[in-house]
Amino acid sequence: MTSSPLLNWAILAFSLFNTILLIWLGLTILLNAERRAWGVWLIGGGILAGAFFFVSHTAIFGIGRNPFTLTSIDFWWRAGWPALVLNPLAWYVAVLWYAGFWDKHPAEGYSTLHRRQRPWFTLTVGLATVLLLALLFSPFLPSFEQLAELNLSSPLSLGGIPLIFLAYLMFIVLCTGLSVDALARPGPSIRVLGQQARSRARPWLIAASIILVLVVLIVSGVMIWVVGNAQGRLLDPQIPYTVAISDLLISGLLAFAILVIGQSFVAYEIFTGAALPRRGLARGWRRVILLAAGYAVLVGGAFALNFHPIYSLLLTALLMTAFFALLNWRAFAERERQMRLLRPFVSPEGLYDQLVTGTSAETMPAFDELIENVLDARQGYLIPVGARTALVEAYACPRGDLPPVADLTARLTPETLFIPVEPARDGAVWAIPLWVGQNLGGLLLLGEKRDGSLYAQEEIELAQAAGERLLDTQASAELARRLAALQRRELAETQIADRRTRRTLHDDILPQIHTALLTLPSDHPAVPELTAVHRQISALLREMPPATTPEFARKGVFEALRQVAEGELRGAFDAVVWEVPDEVAERARHLPPLEAEVLFYAAREVLRNSAKHGRGVVRVRISARWEGRLEVVVEDFGEKEKRRKGEDERGRKGEGSGSGLALHGTMLAVVGGELVVEEGEEGGVRVKICVGS
Repeated sequence: MTSSPLLNWAILAFSLFNTILLIWLGLTILLNAERRAWGVWLIGGGILAGAFFFVSHTAIFGIGRNPFTLTSIDFWWRAGWPALVLNPLAWYVAVLWYAGFWDKHPAEGYSTLHRRQRPWFTLTVGLATVLLLALLFSPFLPSFEQLAELNLSSPLSLGGIPLIFLAYLMFIVLCTGLSVDALARPGPSIRVLGQQARSRARPWLIAASIILVLVVLIVSGVMIWVVGNAQGRLLDPQIPYTVAISDLLISGLLAFAILVIGQSFVAYEIFTGAALPRRGLARGWRRVILLAAGYAVLVGGAFALNFHPIYSLLLTALLMTAFFALLNWRAFAERERQMRLLRPFVSPEGLYDQLVTGTSAETMPAFDELIENVLDARQGYLIPVGARTALVEAYACPRGDLPPVADLTARLTPETLFIPVEPARDGAVWAIPLWVGQNLGGLLLLGEKRDGSLYAQEEIELAQAAGERLLDTQASAELARRLAALQRRELAETQIADRRTRRTLHDDILPQIHTALLTLPSDHPAVPELTAVHRQISALLREMPPATTPEFARKGVFEALRQVAEGELRGAFDAVVWEVPDEVAERARHLPPLEAEVLFYAAREVLRNSAKHGRGVVRVRISARWEGRLEVVVEDFGEKEKRRKGEDERGRKGEGSGSGLALHGTMLAVVGGELVVEEGEEGGVRVKICVGS
């Protein structure tokens, strides 16, 4: 220690600060790595070695040089040197890891970075191995007492300088220079979001490399200055003070480099292999910086100012207690914030009112909250896929046109967390799959964040869970609403038919029979029969008519459709083309009754729509195939201009709302099928109906 308490305080504070940060970084990399390959172990171990060096540095500086502490100081002096070797090597390996040195592309193999740096990497690792082995033998490393007396004599020296010092200087120059080269010309990334993480982390790593270059220059200058003084035996009293100032400058630069490296790690997780950064690591990094700074300043000051050890202990206890109290306070505040953000997803959405009133919601406030406040995204789209397209309308926040997603769904697997949308479509740059079991239920498209940062892993997982819940909730609510509407309509039709029948029988037929009974003499032979008929009709008024067996149940779905086309819709089309293989028609006869009924009435509704609203339809083609389930396609063909004119006329008259197909699509969804309406050839309409499993 020097004679200046403030200088001692600063040196101890920086040393403790660097120790705490390096321990946290090293353990966090090792504990949070997705795959602990040898490179991850070397990076984490090298950072922990750097922490051990600052432990030895703190011990040497704190113990002080006197005859009673020479043995302890010499132990820490020799123990810290292996850490000085591993730390630059770990930085070099970390930069190579970031630059994709070990990434091997299936088609191209290793990158030019690998081929360019491989010989130098081998040389650097070999030199590090030689240095570590040499440090195991004390004759090659002067003792701390010799260094303090500027006695640098060694069995192996060059010009009075121990070779181990020269080798170490060449080693750190290699590690630093090669790291700068790798940062300047990195290889391609095969990691998801790797290129984005690299581009954002690169300024931080370049800044760290510049700082380390300055450290190397200062260390080289100090070594040259020390050697010059050793050769001249100039035991100037100012030498310890100058060395202490250099020590403080180097420790300060290294502290800044550690902060920069830590920021690149927690913000983009370039060393753990994670696809996305995690907000929890960033919060932990900020907190450990505060803890390290407070602890280093208080404890370092207490020690440098020669406070009684009990005061250092009390300061440590007070600091730790206050830190954990603040940590709990922030944890509760973060929990309250998360609850406020999640409240829209667990609050009632008025689904019961929609079901009772028969209206569907025009807005989705929970989705707006997710995009605008939780994710802070510029744009978001919730797009259903598959059977749910008949139940849920795609939704955008803010409102806008919906981008096409057909090519995106083909790239998704159940293991996919998200994929980039290249090129961007209507502001959307990321696509998150929404799964319902093993089936793709929809897509959540997200734009860039408003602050330009990357999405965190917690945010993507929350967005996926919220999107799946919203999609499932909306589909369930719409299904229930449509079924309720269908039930209401059928009930109304049944009531109308029942009332019409009762009214006709009661107001027309029964009075006529009663009049006939009054007109005819009582002994007329027809009176008993008319009386019996009168009683039977009266009984029928109190009973429902028995159900009759539908045509499709007796003759099959396709034969029943043929009767509809040739009977009810005779003359509506110029031609009806049937492309139904016999084996498919036979398999359709064995469909469950409910599926057959829903299929028949849906196909009949499509034919009726073509006949009623076609406006120039020339012919209709009905085709079917069986690929795991029955797929029926009804497609009409007509003149495009006539059809467009007919659609305009229908729009002016308010016809063709599509409610019929919507109801049949709902019924198909109930039995596990689907109904998809597409634009066909020549301006026609192509409707695909699927049932079966």
